[in-house]
Amino acid sequence: MGTNGSTMLEPLRQGLPPIDPAAVSSSASCALPARFEAVRGARQFTKATLGQWDLSDRFDDVALVVSELVTNALRHALPADTPRESQEPPVRLHLMRWTSRLVCAVRDPSHAGPGAGESDDAPFPDPCGAAESGRGLFLVDSFSDSWGWHPLAGTLHGKVVWALFRLG
Repeated sequence: MGTNGSTMLEPLRQGLPPIDPAAVSSSASCALPARFEAVRGARQFTKATLGQWDLSDRFDDVALVVSELVTNALRHALPADTPRESQEPPVRLHLMRWTSRLVCAVRDPSHAGPGAGESDDAPFPDPCGAAESGRGLFLVDSFSDSWGWHPLAGTLHGKVVWALFRLG
């Protein structure tokens, strides 16, 4: 846990709405293990980070979106043969704060975009409504001001899915 170097964030910033990367006042990230308990860890990390940034009043909305994005990454982005305790945790949560914006972003090893290969009329509907299902994307869209995704470049594999919150 803790802050992460700018090299990790650079591809992420390039895929975000036009915000001056130099204006990032705070950023934090945490690696998440390939287990569904990681969602609880991501929420705890989000709560602690928002508390440090004096943004605790935004926790409910941000935590809901973080939960959806992390659940999505764990459920759909990890190959079935991913070791439960692999060397490098495959999913990473980033929180970045600008003066008037907060971005939460989840990196995972899949190159498939959100919604790829999923449909709401699947023969076995997902009762949890993970972010790649229609309900999950609807929640992300409803509780954040904007969201998107992009593939990672260079030595990084996979994609980043991000959601932006305006701070008032």
